[in-house]
Amino acid sequence: MDKKNALRAGALAAGTTLMMLLMSSPALALTRDDGDDPGTGLSVVETLGLYVLAPIALFAIIAGLVLVLDRSKEEHRVTSRNIKTRPKADAKA
Repeated sequence: MDKKNALRAGALAAGTTLMMLLMSSPALALTRDDGDDPGTGLSVVETLGLYVLAPIALFAIIAGLVLVLDRSKEEHRVTSRNIKTRPKADAKA
């Protein structure tokens, strides 16, 4: 029964993907619209800076602010120094 469901799901996914590809024709992107005024393209350096370096820098800034502004107490942090393996009370039977 699992093979039948997997085959059905695969056929549905393939059909949906095919329809999406057919409906979004890339040839329509070449026709210009009225009032269309595209700017100059980005260079390779500008593209890498905008889509690679800027997100990495933003992530580093946010992570740095979180580390610097962390106000949690030392005894609440779980480190190898504050893990106690001995029980606090003796068990009596």
